[in-house]
Amino acid sequence: MAAKTMRATPLKLFFIHATLIMAILLIASPLLFALIKATQASNDVISPRLIPGGDFINNVRSVWTDANLGRYMINSLIVATSVTIGKTLLSVLAALAFVYFRFPLKSLAFALVLFTLMLPTELLIVALFDLVGQTLGWANSYLAIIVPFLASATGTFLFRQHFMSIPDSLADAARIDGCGPLRFLWHVLIPMSTNTIGALAVIQFVFVWDQYLWPLVIMQNDEKQVVQVGLRKLIDVGGQTDWGAVMAGAIVTIIPPLLIFTLLQEQFSKGFALSQDK
Repeated sequence: MAAKTMRATPLKLFFIHATLIMAILLIASPLLFALIKATQASNDVISPRLIPGGDFINNVRSVWTDANLGRYMINSLIVATSVTIGKTLLSVLAALAFVYFRFPLKSLAFALVLFTLMLPTELLIVALFDLVGQTLGWANSYLAIIVPFLASATGTFLFRQHFMSIPDSLADAARIDGCGPLRFLWHVLIPMSTNTIGALAVIQFVFVWDQYLWPLVIMQNDEKQVVQVGLRKLIDVGGQTDWGAVMAGAIVTIIPPLLIFTLLQEQFSKGFALSQDK
């Protein structure tokens, strides 16, 4: 029986690894397809050929200079970084209030925060456009694509759940030592929340980097437009689309969020594992 089990184990491992490899290739197939087509000339992109070409540098140079992709990526980097930092800060402060402060209707207020998760941007876009563009006069400015995304129900929920897992004895000891709320937050809670902060940073950076509809509506100044709208402008330029340049631009634009995820993947994994460990 032991010998039969030992013979079956390598075969079982082979099928497991083969299945995982097939799943990875299936999930990565759109990216691999775009990468191959980004190396081909424009005339070869629409052909069924899946053999890499030698025009990747030319395609990247074309989309970077002629289509102003570099400017769009800088704009998206400014917006995504600002929103990520602002969202994290506001989410931490909101969670601090919901966990360590007492005020009337606290449960109802938290329920209303969670209720905002059910309201998509498309439902609010008309009212948001009137408020940001007409009332506040922020149209065609970075504020128009940064401020509306600073509040985060997801971030507030993540930090609230994490703070609730921290023993109350730490807060009691800090209170006895005369530690105020902000000092307790800075010296105790934030050092214990690095994984949650990293997880939220990854989610929010990728979310803001992929924003398309709201910047398209509110931002008419091409110099401040974001990269996703800039990529859309590559299609049907002058009645003809250089699909090689489009594919190369798509490959280049995924590099920043990919780097963020690579740098924070450990914090991202541990940030969502905390609720299972405690």
